[in-house]
Amino acid sequence: MRRKSPLWAKLTTAFGIVLALTGGGGLVAVKYFLNQLTSNIQTTSSVLDSAGLGNTAATSGELPAGAMNLLLLGLDSRAGWEEEGKASRSDTILILHITASHDRAYMISVPRDMVAKIPADESRGFGGATTKINAAYAYGSANGGGWQGGAKLATSAVHELTGIEFDGVTVIDFDGFRGIIEAMGGVHLCVDKDMWSSHYLVNNGKVEYAHGADPKTPPRNALWFRKGCRDMKPWEALEFSRLRHSANGDYDRQRHQQQLLRAMARKAGSAGIMGNPAKVSKVLAAAGRSLRMDTHGVPVETFIFGLKGLAAGDLIPIKTNGGTFATGAGGGEGVTEDTRGLFAATSADRLPEFLLRHPEMLISDGA
Repeated sequence: MRRKSPLWAKLTTAFGIVLALTGGGGLVAVKYFLNQLTSNIQTTSSVLDSAGLGNTAATSGELPAGAMNLLLLGLDSRAGWEEEGKASRSDTILILHITASHDRAYMISVPRDMVAKIPADESRGFGGATTKINAAYAYGSANGGGWQGGAKLATSAVHELTGIEFDGVTVIDFDGFRGIIEAMGGVHLCVDKDMWSSHYLVNNGKVEYAHGADPKTPPRNALWFRKGCRDMKPWEALEFSRLRHSANGDYDRQRHQQQLLRAMARKAGSAGIMGNPAKVSKVLAAAGRSLRMDTHGVPVETFIFGLKGLAAGDLIPIKTNGGTFATGAGGGEGVTEDTRGLFAATSADRLPEFLLRHPEMLISDGA
């Protein structure tokens, strides 16, 4: 029987490696590698507390005994943006719902163009807005708000949209994944259909970054990702996770990101990585540098070990809006009634029962 990849490896490769070590490594090795991860992670307790959105079931210093909801924000940023004062948007917004039994987890992607009410934040001088939800992080991080301010406002906006309270928030710079993939030696990915990149061009056989506005149609020298499976270099894998020029747009991009995380999980759990302590150390160090977390008063190591029962489980992806764009106000994306029901069921910890009535919202391996 094929061994499933650790859940946290699918979400963040770093956690997956540590959880794998808890199953087969000695205590000394686990503590050493856990330190390699946690020593680099930026942590705070201000995101959920200051927003007043921490799940009331959580006890300071301990994981909640009941269901848990975690928010993952993936930033769309580029090298030099911080120095230039440019704000990052959270173009990846994932809700991970862990049932009360802590043995099953579901992943819900919130489309970045979904129109939502972004609450006012007096501490940032922000008066509130109704706009695409990926702008919330940019508003909160502006004018010195940093990642804590961005995460606070983004979490508030997701709560306003879904009604869900959270037990933890993780911010990941997807460009930071480059170091992880480089430490792994690349990843193997399968492209399900031909797609082109708006960020790169091919000139005289050489791939170059395309400066300027993103084209809406492929230029004659566009970089194409052709259908098929192959080993990808770090920059190729990251660009594949951003591809969205297709009929399903952002929903294809969401799926590509899930594919990348799964590919990283497979590589992280391979003998070539797990059997090489030097590589494990490099991967965890790189992962720690790309993670920022608010675990609602729970130490990071307690957070990780408290979820080790999920190591043999699987992450169940769910479609919002039927996997297609639902036209909303101002050209943004709306929320269908089924998706509203999905959010309500998640908030009430009734998600498995809801999905029994709506199996079409589950994403199959081939979808």
